[in-house]
Amino acid sequence: MPLYEHTLISRQDVSPQQVDELVEQLTKLIEEQGGKIRKSEYWGLKNLQYRIKKNRKGHYTFLGIEGPAGAVHEMERQLKINEDVLRYLTIRVDEIDDEPSAILVKREERKRRDRDR
Repeated sequence: MPLYEHTLISRQDVSPQQVDELVEQLTKLIEEQGGKIRKSEYWGLKNLQYRIKKNRKGHYTFLGIEGPAGAVHEMERQLKINEDVLRYLTIRVDEIDDEPSAILVKREERKRRDRDR
């Protein structure tokens, strides 16, 4: 099955729990279509480079998806309807890296450095 990397930016005024619920809905949708989520990362609330729909920040989420193209199209259709979603991007890739992303590694290094002080 094809592999995809999907990044999602949610509005700043939704809670992290609501972002988790959105990810659960997407996971259920993908699994119903015969795919699966191989990797899921919450990158946190980050500043946007420019305002999007009057928002200066957004909740970033990353998903590694293995599934048919129809499942990804349906997921994107659902995201277009959802008012809590500012932007999303889905890219087809050759493989999904099982290691934590560079953003999570950088965050852990920063936490470790702050603890050592």
